[in-house]
Amino acid sequence: MRISSRRGTIAFFVVLGICLVGLAVALNVGWILLNWRAVGKLVLGIIFFGVMIAGMILNTIFLVREVRRNEQHDSFINAITHELKTPIASLRLYLQTLQSRPIEEAQRREFYRIMQEDTDRLLGTVEQVLKAGEVRSRHNRRHADVDVAELMSECAGLARTRHHLAPDALCVSAPGNGSRPVILGDVDELRTAFTNLLDNAIKYSAANIRVNVEVAMPDAEHVVIRVQDSGVGIPRSELKQVFKRFYRVKNRAVAHVKGSGLGLFIVRAIARRHGGEAYAESEGEGRGTTVTVTLPRAG
Repeated sequence: MRISSRRGTIAFFVVLGICLVGLAVALNVGWILLNWRAVGKLVLGIIFFGVMIAGMILNTIFLVREVRRNEQHDSFINAITHELKTPIASLRLYLQTLQSRPIEEAQRREFYRIMQEDTDRLLGTVEQVLKAGEVRSRHNRRHADVDVAELMSECAGLARTRHHLAPDALCVSAPGNGSRPVILGDVDELRTAFTNLLDNAIKYSAANIRVNVEVAMPDAEHVVIRVQDSGVGIPRSELKQVFKRFYRVKNRAVAHVKGSGLGLFIVRAIARRHGGEAYAESEGEGRGTTVTVTLPRAG
């Protein structure tokens, strides 16, 4: 209901802007026709016409962007609220159970394990929000040589453990010619970007998770990281949108996947801070996604 209301608001402002522009055109054309022999009035009318049209167009664009931004903000608030409320409710339930009655040791340990996972989920959500704010700031980064293949292998190992994956569910391939894919960058930021790439690929995979990661050096100046999954895919019309803050793919197949819509935004922001770029490729829904990050190689 809210989405249709927002779309109606956008349509209203677009139609209003078009009507105002049409009215301005009619008034100013009439002004010019009535005063075509007076050069001063003619020039003044043309200038006034141009300013009015530009102002109306800019105003309409601004209003439409604000409506869309508010819609994305509401989606973000709803997602974050759920991401925070669900583990908190779970923690409270298990704590109340532990306090209310005696629990067998095996069941107690299971409760502790679930509670640990809930706290990890809470911490991950908070870190995502904080990192999204950090990557937009211009604070000084700690530059150092980073072996991309080594760092990606480390992140992949942690992802297998965190998501309880078999070793062959997440495979990493690196250059085998003896040269190291080294870049100059902030290892903590790059670890955050790679972790987000892997988590996204795993979350949006089908039941049979299969994620392939390739670290390559196509030339002497760049290191390329490709993360490919065989999951739900992305409509081609949304391939650029997924890197915007709070944006989530409008697909029923991923309605159950929880998230803040910040993962790929953080990936692209970190890539750009390191002089690189990030983009996504997909043949469409149900045909998997490949996210590619290109970074400048250390000289």
